[in-house]
Amino acid sequence: QVQLVESGGGLVQPGGSLSLSCTASGRTFSRRHMGWFRQAPGEEREFVATISRSGDSTRYADSVKGRFTISRDNAKNMVYLQMDSLKPEDTAVYRCAATDLYSTSWSEYDYSYWGQGTQVTVSS
Repeated sequence: QVQLVESGGGLVQPGGSLSLSCTASGRTFSRRHMGWFRQAPGEEREFVATISRSGDSTRYADSVKGRFTISRDNAKNMVYLQMDSLKPEDTAVYRCAATDLYSTSWSEYDYSYWGQGTQVTVSS
């Protein structure tokens, strides 16, 4: 079992930055690929970014590429999402997730463990 808890959300102006954190419980964190997803009101859940177990491979949604950076610290059981140049359309609940798959994935259906989410609001 893996339990995930996100933090770091909040209100930020367009063009600003936020850093999200996700703390994982358990000893298997370093063996799991991790991902960030988001869901805006009335919208479907959307893939944001994923990172491999070792942290040497990352993938991003086109909508955030070049603005967001995913990283992890296996010694601390943490995964991060640095969000820069934020836009109003980035407003959503952001959730981190862990997968048991042998490879990273952009599909929410491949992730077995989810955090409760943290709200990010981009508005002036």
